[in-house]
Amino acid sequence: MAATYDDLKGKTVVVTGGGSGIGAAIVEAFSGQGANVGFIDIADAPSEALAAKLTSSGGRVRFEHADLKDIDALKQAIANIRAAFGPIQILINNAAHDERHATLEVTPQFWDDRIAVNLRHQFFAAQAVLPDMQAAKAGSIINFGSVSWMIGQGGMAAYTAAKSAVLGLTRSLARDFGPYNIRVNSIAPGWIMTERQLGKWLTPAGEEELMQRQCLKRRLLPAEVARVALFLSSDEASACTNQSYIVDGGWV
Repeated sequence: MAATYDDLKGKTVVVTGGGSGIGAAIVEAFSGQGANVGFIDIADAPSEALAAKLTSSGGRVRFEHADLKDIDALKQAIANIRAAFGPIQILINNAAHDERHATLEVTPQFWDDRIAVNLRHQFFAAQAVLPDMQAAKAGSIINFGSVSWMIGQGGMAAYTAAKSAVLGLTRSLARDFGPYNIRVNSIAPGWIMTERQLGKWLTPAGEEELMQRQCLKRRLLPAEVARVALFLSSDEASACTNQSYIVDGGWV
């Protein structure tokens, strides 16, 4: 049976990239706790389907379309969620895009695009919700990193650079806003078997190597990451801040 966190009921949560994969699992998990969940995504069809499913079962869920590379659109989406559900109390900076790329082919424009889609929006989403949390003298922000840079993965230098920077961003925000009782942590997932990973990147050889390196000899699922996000957002983690939590089955 899944854990229940009574303090999450009625809280307003923003999840970026919530329409599919790990993000969708997080949206479902918070909705199941009775939270008011606003999520932002660029893909309309899966996002609308998710919102409709959860709303029909009694959840308070709102989908906002935005390209997170457009900071004005991101800020407006957050404002719309605030108007619908009230001040933001929890932010889950989940959105990312792990497109592979060859180093010698990367242009300045591609580099900037990868930083924008994997790092920049995390800062500006936090900036947009921090005044709510300061006023309440409470809040939780969870930034999503990755173990890719910890294991020295190649083939996507801009992505791994952005994801390693999430740790620095997290620690800086935790230090600056701790006096307001705002907790800031990061989650670094391993190879989580989302539909995207299964469809684009997982090969028999890749899975064989993964099973050799992971301590747990099985596939990891999005719901397992979502459960960590719930814990870190809840009062059960009231003393946890300035940390990075690795959810990778013992790969690192």
